[in-house]
Amino acid sequence: MNKANINKVVLAYSGGLDTSIIVKWLQDTYQCEVVTFTADIGQGEEVEPARAKAKAAGVKEIYIKDLREEFARDFVFPMFRANAIYEGEYLLGTSIARPLISKHLVEIAQQVGADAISHGATGKGNDQVRFELNAYALDADIQVIAPWREWDLSSRESLMDYAHKHGIEIDYKKQSKKSPYSMDANLLHISYEGDILEDPWAEPEEDMWRWTVSPENAPDKAEYVEITFKKGDITAINGKLMSPASVMEDLNKRAGAHGIGRDDIVENRFVGMKSRGCYETPAGTVMLKAHRAMESLTLDRAAAHLKDELMPKYAEMVYNGFWFAPEREMLQVAIDNTQEMVNGIVRLKFYKGNVTVVGRQSKDSLFSEKIATFEDDKGAYNQKDAAGFIKLNALRLRLKALK
Repeated sequence: MNKANINKVVLAYSGGLDTSIIVKWLQDTYQCEVVTFTADIGQGEEVEPARAKAKAAGVKEIYIKDLREEFARDFVFPMFRANAIYEGEYLLGTSIARPLISKHLVEIAQQVGADAISHGATGKGNDQVRFELNAYALDADIQVIAPWREWDLSSRESLMDYAHKHGIEIDYKKQSKKSPYSMDANLLHISYEGDILEDPWAEPEEDMWRWTVSPENAPDKAEYVEITFKKGDITAINGKLMSPASVMEDLNKRAGAHGIGRDDIVENRFVGMKSRGCYETPAGTVMLKAHRAMESLTLDRAAAHLKDELMPKYAEMVYNGFWFAPEREMLQVAIDNTQEMVNGIVRLKFYKGNVTVVGRQSKDSLFSEKIATFEDDKGAYNQKDAAGFIKLNALRLRLKALK
């Protein structure tokens, strides 16, 4: 990249240690103007303080956007229609946030006439891939500056030294207390990596968890919750209509209070290494359970089974950063087509870290009590038909047995 051609850069900015340093590093290394973009996607922390920090760093154009509803409506909800889960465990909380941030980075860059975008993802992780693949999908000519792949700052200590040397203000009150984990939070989850978690044998410390109580300390009384679906999306909780973001906020609090949503995973990163991380995904855990229950009642068997076959590939696309790729968009059309009749109510029981389906009902139900009953079905189903069905399916097996 020719540094002389970089006059303005849009940085994905949190106001934390890394991105505060990146502002100064970009200004010095590229002699460019830095524009900051801070996204509120439900991380649970105030985003407005980032404005004051950016101003103190000499930033003139500062963008702070509340993207919670867009995140839930256009990214999380479509993904949950697919029942997406990576490697059988990970509900893709960080993965699904990156295309949204990339989208707005590119839009702001185009709006302000920037020459490049920048992010604080390291060269070891998945996020660099996700940010950049999604950005290139939206703007083929966008240039990307990834400081962690360029500078010689390789540790927290070196970052702190850089900040001290260049007079970068840091919240020392926070820094004085050890915060050993690398964390990422949004409406869907909070993740933890680093420190003792780098040993796959080490059990996470109880005080690490922020959104969920331990199942041992959860209430001794179960809570029953009714979730309403329309075309595969949750529209109400206990009969109260809610927006997508409000649904997630409500379920995070309810389920977290019962110890629901903790996970401890060793996953395969797209860049090739294995990594161990811990996740709290209260709302997502409930949403997946409820959605599958609603589909079990309303979705045709063949459609449901094919959907389950496609799901791992869909989840891998999201995990690897191909949200805006044509293959993910193609699958989304097929998935959304299956959701037309996924309407109704699921009743759930929250208790001691578990979410259990205890009821489901729908006007579009394919369940027929008249046919499925163990009592007299009054001729609705002829059991003699099963004999020919079995023999035809057994034909190839019998021929093989004869050999």
